[in-house]
Amino acid sequence: MGSDLEKGVGALEKFKSDVDALLVEFAGSPGGSAKVAEQRVTRGSFGTGLPFAEADGFFTQYNRVHKALVDLSKSLSDQIELYRLGVHAADVGYQNVDEDTRQSFHSIQGHLRTEWDKAQDAQKLERTDATDVTKDMG
Repeated sequence: MGSDLEKGVGALEKFKSDVDALLVEFAGSPGGSAKVAEQRVTRGSFGTGLPFAEADGFFTQYNRVHKALVDLSKSLSDQIELYRLGVHAADVGYQNVDEDTRQSFHSIQGHLRTEWDKAQDAQKLERTDATDVTKDMG
């Protein structure tokens, strides 16, 4: 039994090390939330002065997609950090985790749950709107 536990702890330590390395790599990559947030296009990039509905529509969609990518990147970073904290707690034992780490874990978990709930509500609203449009067409 003891040998199985040692293998488990060793596996968790390796996993934690791998996750830490991925976090560092991801944060510095073009997909990191800071880099994605920097990549912006202004409305002026499509010309100014003349009405150009297609450019306005493209710019609106660009901003929507850009926000979704920034949010996704942040969510992935938060999820990885949550796993890292969980692995640390499993490694040292929950009773040995300092209060700041516990608060950080619960804060990230609460934030992710709130974002998940918002996404679920938005999907329900989209399905309701799509059902209403279908009914209006029939």
